[in-house]
Amino acid sequence: MKARVTVTLKTGVLDPQGKAIEGALKSLGIDGVGSVRQGKVFDIELAGSDKAAAEAALKMACEKLLANTVIENYRVEIGA
Repeated sequence: MKARVTVTLKTGVLDPQGKAIEGALKSLGIDGVGSVRQGKVFDIELAGSDKAAAEAALKMACEKLLANTVIENYRVEIGA
């Protein structure tokens, strides 16, 4: 089974890397960029077929390792 975990900064948390990317895009002449927020994406393959167990395990992984829950949100998506 495949899963995707997306980790993003919470609203209101400063994002210096996003600001740097925004500036770089503008300096490359890419018009229309209002703002950029960066994040992390983890594509994970899991053994088994129990989606509920997989989601619970991945939420635990986010809480303990993949996300800093003080400043980041995370979303878990389970595929087939």
